[in-house]
Amino acid sequence: MKIKEKNMNRLIIAAIIIFAAFTRIMPHPPNFTPIIAMGLFGGAYLKDKRWAVLLPVGAMLLADVFLGFHGTMIWVYGSLIIITTIGFLLRRGVTLQNGAIATISGSLLFFLVTNFGVWASGSFYPKNVEGLISCYAAGIPFFGNTLGGSIFYSTLMFFGYEQVRTYFLIVVPDSIQK
Repeated sequence: MKIKEKNMNRLIIAAIIIFAAFTRIMPHPPNFTPIIAMGLFGGAYLKDKRWAVLLPVGAMLLADVFLGFHGTMIWVYGSLIIITTIGFLLRRGVTLQNGAIATISGSLLFFLVTNFGVWASGSFYPKNVEGLISCYAAGIPFFGNTLGGSIFYSTLMFFGYEQVRTYFLIVVPDSIQK
């Protein structure tokens, strides 16, 4: 593969992640965002693991400059980093089955980590088992949007990338480029 094609592939991957991050500042239902998809996509297609983590996190941080910062960001960003590592498991090839499993797993992990963060970092819920259960129960209505957004954006990003790769005749995903 020529250097020019390799650079085009990296540029396309970065552009998809950055564009996805900026969709967060557009009006959307609560939690219907590309966060999980960005992590999975970066983990699956970026060869350098540092960039696979830094690009989605950096894109999120840039969007958060416009959205504002909050006390549970460490939990959101931490879950994004873990989700990106799930994306590493997709490097051997993205199929409908492993993509769906990764998307559902990432959504569930995000729900568990961020709601735990709300409970642990805040003062709204008592710091006992009942408080933790109440916090998770209060987050259930948002989980549907998290899962829906994850499925929508993962499909859009992974399928869109494959279509762009085909159009530009980029044959080898960046994750396996030498």
